[in-house]
Amino acid sequence: MEELASAAGITVRTLRFYRERGLIPPPRREGRIAWYDDNHLARLRTIAALLERGHTLNGIADLTTAFESGRNVREVLALPAPSEEEPVRLTPEELADHFAGEVTAENLAAALDLGYLVTDGEEIVHISRRLLDVSAALVREGVPLAEVLKAGARVREHADALAELFTELLRAHAKDDDLWRLRPLAKSVVEAELSLALDRRLRETP
Repeated sequence: MEELASAAGITVRTLRFYRERGLIPPPRREGRIAWYDDNHLARLRTIAALLERGHTLNGIADLTTAFESGRNVREVLALPAPSEEEPVRLTPEELADHFAGEVTAENLAAALDLGYLVTDGEEIVHISRRLLDVSAALVREGVPLAEVLKAGARVREHADALAELFTELLRAHAKDDDLWRLRPLAKSVVEAELSLALDRRLRETP
């Protein structure tokens, strides 16, 4: 226990408290010896990252319960299901292969916050194959995953604002039954404007 606490940068008292709260799984026991492994250390680092991002211990306990019981973390976080995006099931090893060396506790916490990652039993689910593929491609091109996730958070803010604009527009001038049918028109406008904006920006002298 002392070795694990030291590796995680916490006190033994804090580690005992986490164990009592069920935030980490029990150790493997051989007689009177309790063995902790890299999974315990990874869990502690994830807890630390979540605390730094403003999560409470009660909230982290809910997430931990979801991991242990196989409940979907989407249920815990009340995340909406994607309407078009194709979810991707991954083992932790497969996720690490997509982002070699970049799957840190901090990045996992950021991805959980954004709702990119949820869990289903022992598997990890990325909510969008397109976002997974693009994120992995950017990392392969040398963009740090932490920066990709920060950009994703900013894009989310702008996307929500655009969605609000078009939702208000359509609700003001179309019947409720037609809203989903007209949804692709809003997407086409945004895609065209983004394409034009990228052309303008790329032509600018750095």
